[in-house]
Amino acid sequence: MNIIQQILKMQWSDYLDILVVAYLIYKLLPLLRTPHIMRLARTVIALVLIAWITSAAKLYTINWLLNQFLAVGLLAFVVLFQPELRRMLDHLGNVKISKFFGMPRQVQEMDAVITQTVRACEAMSRKKVGALIVFARDQRLEEYFKTGTAIDAQVAAQLGRHNYFKNSPLHDGAMIIRDGRIAAAGCVLPLSNNENLAPELGTRHRAGVGMSEATDAVVVIVSEENGSNSVAAGGMLKRFLKVETLDKLLRQELHTVDSQEESVNFPAQVLKKLTGKAKEDDGYDKK
Repeated sequence: MNIIQQILKMQWSDYLDILVVAYLIYKLLPLLRTPHIMRLARTVIALVLIAWITSAAKLYTINWLLNQFLAVGLLAFVVLFQPELRRMLDHLGNVKISKFFGMPRQVQEMDAVITQTVRACEAMSRKKVGALIVFARDQRLEEYFKTGTAIDAQVAAQLGRHNYFKNSPLHDGAMIIRDGRIAAAGCVLPLSNNENLAPELGTRHRAGVGMSEATDAVVVIVSEENGSNSVAAGGMLKRFLKVETLDKLLRQELHTVDSQEESVNFPAQVLKKLTGKAKEDDGYDKK
C-alpha cells in the first residue's frame, strides 16, 4: 500500500525523471558492453553484494574489514582497473552524439558495404589471401588509425586486390571500415591474451579476437592457410563460415536488420537490456 500511495503522490516531474534515467540506462548499457568493462562491473556488483550480505547476516568482523577496505578502496580500485577505466572513458568519449540520441543511421548504405565486403572475402577465400577487416561501431577507433595509413575510400569488392595482395605494404595490417567507408589500412591490432583460444590460430586470428575484446568492433578474418572466413565479436570467434552465414552474421552484428524496430520499441528494448540480451553462442569458439 505504501508503494501505491507513493505512486499516487508523484508529480509529472517525477515521471519525467524516471523516463530520462531509463533512457540513459537503455543507451549506456550497450555502449559499455565490452569484456573489460563487464569484468569491472561484475567486480563492483560483487563488492556491493558482499557488503550487504555481511551486514544483513550480522557478520560484524567481516563487515568491518570490508568497510575498511572500501574506505580506501576507491584509490585501489582506480589503480587496479586503470586500463578498464581508460577504455570505458575512451569508449564514451568516442561515441557519436547522433548514435547516443538514437538518430537514424544510413541502413541502406551499410547493407551495400556488407555486400561488397562479403564478395571481397569470398574472392580472397578462394585464392587464400589473408585479410583482417575491422568494422567500427560506437567506438571511433582513432588510436588504431595512428598505427596504419589513414585513407578515405569507398568499400568495393576489389578491396582485396588493392590492399591484400602479397607484395602490398598494407597486406599484414588491418583495414578499418567506419561510417560506411574505408578509413584506414595497415593498422596494428592488439593481440588476445586468451589462453583458451585454439592453438592452431595464428597472429591474424589472435589480433582479430584481441580487437573485439578491447573494443566493440566486429572483425572479419580471412585465413591465409586454408581460406576460411571467421568473425570475432565481443571476444568470441566464429570460424569456418560459409558466404551466406558470413553475410547474415555481419548484418546481425551491425544491426542493419532490426535498427528500425529498436527505434519504435523503446520500452521493450529497455526491458531486454536490463534482463540481458540473449545471444546465439552456437558455433563460437571460446577455446
